[in-house]
Parts: sequence; C-alpha cells; structure tokens
Amino acid sequence: MDYQDFNQFCSSFKATDHVVQWGNADVWKVGGKVFAIGGWSKDKTPAFTFKTSDLNFQFLSDHEGYIPAPYFASRGMKWIQQVDTSGHLDEELRYYLSESYRLVALGLSKRKRAELGIDI
Repeated sequence: MDYQDFNQFCSSFKATDHVVQWGNADVWKVGGKVFAIGGWSKDKTPAFTFKTSDLNFQFLSDHEGYIPAPYFASRGMKWIQQVDTSGHLDEELRYYLSESYRLVALGLSKRKRAELGIDI
C-alpha cells in the first residue's frame, strides 16, 4: 500500500478528517481523535500507524512486518506501525485500519457518535 491508497481507504470511513501534520504525515481522525497515521518511518519508506486492541498489540508486536509504534507505544499506548509495505500485508492493514477506526469511534461519547452519524 502506498500513501495514496492509504488515504483513499481511510477516507472511506464515515465522519473522518484528514490533516497533514507531525513532519508531513497523513493523519486521519474521527471525532477529533487520531485513528491512523501514514508516515514516520525511520528510513523514509512508507509506514502506517494505527491503534489496536490489547490482544492485537501483543500479537503484532512480535509479528514480522510490524513494530510497536514509535512515540505511542513507548508511552504505554497500544499503537502499532506496519513497516513492511511491500504489498503482501495490504489486506491485513485494511483490517487493522478498520479496527482502529472502530476502537477510536467507540471511545467517543454516544452523543458525539450520533452527531457524526456513526452507528457502531
């Protein structure tokens, strides 16, 4: 997946906002809360960062092609960065981005979800 595909996929979720910040990274938010980031790899290759469940964080932390997300994971947050963007993990990435969106949206108040038209 490249940044264009990443941005297109993230834009398919309801009530999202896209901003470019933090060193020219593509940052996707729902209800003002970040759910996905495209950018930040150490070697300037594409890397995609997303929020995970506790179980997925444990699994992906030791899974080839993924690392605990710099900055986030070191602060105790359950965020993972996909660093293998050769294409063979694209299907997994779509799943984890969808889950990240769902987790972040569920963290919004019922009122905010209703305001945004999010039915999860």
